[in-house]
Amino acid sequence: METHKISIGLDIGTTKIVAMVGRQNDYGKLEILGVGKSKSLGVHRGVVNNITQTIQSIQQAVQEAEAASGEKIEEVTVGIAGQHIRSLQHSDYITRSNSELVINDEDIDCLINQVHKLVMLPGEEIIHVLPQEYKVDGQAEIKEPIGMYGGRLEANFHVVVGQVSSIRNIGRCVKSAGLGLDGITLEPLASANAVLSQEEKEAGVALIDIGGGTTDLAIFRDGIIRHTAVIPFGGNVITEDIKEGCSIIEKQAELLKIKFGSTWPGENKDNEIVSIPGLRGREPKEITLKNLSKIIHARVVEIIEQVYVEIKNYGHEEQKKKLIAGIVLTGGGSQLKHLKQLVEYITGMDTRIGYPNEHLAGGSDEEVTSPLFATAVGLVMEGLKHQEKKQQEKEDVVKELEDSNEDDATAGADEPVVDTSKRRQKSFLDRLTERVKDFLDNAE
Repeated sequence: METHKISIGLDIGTTKIVAMVGRQNDYGKLEILGVGKSKSLGVHRGVVNNITQTIQSIQQAVQEAEAASGEKIEEVTVGIAGQHIRSLQHSDYITRSNSELVINDEDIDCLINQVHKLVMLPGEEIIHVLPQEYKVDGQAEIKEPIGMYGGRLEANFHVVVGQVSSIRNIGRCVKSAGLGLDGITLEPLASANAVLSQEEKEAGVALIDIGGGTTDLAIFRDGIIRHTAVIPFGGNVITEDIKEGCSIIEKQAELLKIKFGSTWPGENKDNEIVSIPGLRGREPKEITLKNLSKIIHARVVEIIEQVYVEIKNYGHEEQKKKLIAGIVLTGGGSQLKHLKQLVEYITGMDTRIGYPNEHLAGGSDEEVTSPLFATAVGLVMEGLKHQEKKQQEKEDVVKELEDSNEDDATAGADEPVVDTSKRRQKSFLDRLTERVKDFLDNAE
């Protein structure tokens, strides 16, 4: 049996940093070999604000994952999120010089490269360019234009934009922690891959990933990503509110939230009280669960309403864009009691909690299938996909060389014809990763 390649996902979050080691088993499912997590100290709202602390946290998580999995970790796939991420819709077209030839990969590359020339705000850079649907000579709703005849090729794109410096800082942290960068991915996309089924993506679904510092949204319809947004609040602001509202320290607030918190104040009786030890020599504090739930409720409603505005921006209210599969909640914040009911109440959309077990091998550890790890699982999957693609490219190149050598032998001095359809287009993320790598190498 061949050895299965391993892949490492590194989720640099606001509350925790997770390193997860996984590989594909014989049935094509994902097997998690080990997980390491550490408290994230240098990240605020999804953005690195203290490089030294972040490096230490990454190293700690990686060491733990190495110990748990028995594998040496060299390269990782990281996720980026943060309040600087925004997305826009854009359409663009090219006029082909020779409409006698069918449309091939190069034409699509040409079109995508054109989108990359869009002028952004200073300091911003395009992270993903995702084609939605194509038009050929005015014929609309074409999913795959390769192989068709046509003079004018146009497409609608979903363009995700982020801040260059934030992306470079993440690259910097990974590199300084002694790791190679295998790939960079948008976190909401990674979580979506881990949690959503293909049917949901077809029917139309909004994935809401409630993290510590940010809440990420990814909307799919007809199997294509349609909208992404990062909202700069998450579970931490709820903890903050409890801390302020009850005048207790953060650690206690976090525990209260996890153990007793609910998003629905109506279910708590007035006489349910938790007593919290006072600080050194002070009286213990008594907090009613009803008040606790009221504080949580107020903040959660605010977060969900912001997300709902984004869902409406996408156009959920139009018949053609309706999200039939409703909403899927994931991330640590999705574990708040009664959240599902509250979200259904505010948005009127079907809601479920998403566990990242869509692609995991059976018998996976309870812990790994928790919504907390959705992003990490998605990053591991992304890494495996990336490796497969690299493997495929290598094989294609080898095959091309062999073919052209045979052609040389038969055709005498004719030039070898290289079939361009075999050249896989480098996705922009690969290019971004290379750019970040180059930038870091030169900056040393």
